[in-house]
Amino acid sequence: MMFNFPTQNLITLENDLSTLIELGVDQITYYPLMVSSSTHELISKRLGRVDYKREKIFYSKITQMLIPNYQASTAWCFSRNKAMIDEYVINFDEYAGLGSGSFGYLGGSVYANTFDIDEYIKKVNEGILPLAAKRDFSLKERLRYDFLMKLFGLKLDLEQLSHKINGNVYRYLWPEIFFFTIIGGLKKKGKNLILTRKGQYYWVIMMREFFIAVNNFRDYCRKEIKLKSLTSKKIQI
Repeated sequence: MMFNFPTQNLITLENDLSTLIELGVDQITYYPLMVSSSTHELISKRLGRVDYKREKIFYSKITQMLIPNYQASTAWCFSRNKAMIDEYVINFDEYAGLGSGSFGYLGGSVYANTFDIDEYIKKVNEGILPLAAKRDFSLKERLRYDFLMKLFGLKLDLEQLSHKINGNVYRYLWPEIFFFTIIGGLKKKGKNLILTRKGQYYWVIMMREFFIAVNNFRDYCRKEIKLKSLTSKKIQI
């Protein structure tokens, strides 16, 4: 499901939630609207302005109606019982992006494969990595990535993360941990940092911005492919 698109209001959201609860589905995921900048402009023209100020009200209504029967599996996924979730970025430290336009995160580097299918096939057949872009994260950037993704899954094991880098996590993440603890988004429980109910909304915002950035990059790559195609046609003419 999706929330905070322009034509939605609290009444329609409540009706949708009531229907889902009555159906007794095992798991409900409510994604915030998180489209690229160009799609954002298109939605604004056709459906109305996207108002992020309403997002918190909608999210509060979602948690208010679902929590009696569901428990949070991630900041935006709710399950009746313990169940698998579809966010592999939480369960796996690394993942390989296979296929044209896919993203991967391996060895502390994030990469994107070319969005040009013909170019992708050509490079694979030649034994060349079909990359459109790649960035190597610093240690601090890798830890910030883990901080964002693991806490999106509601819990961060500080001891495990310290073991992973063979060092003290607080040395790199103390500003983030301190800030979110002070504003009530995080609490310490044993060796874990736990996302509070208040913190869950903060993480929805941050993940929304993360995926908007990913979608903007996808749009950029598509435009580059079109530009490359047009330039090639002009040269042939």
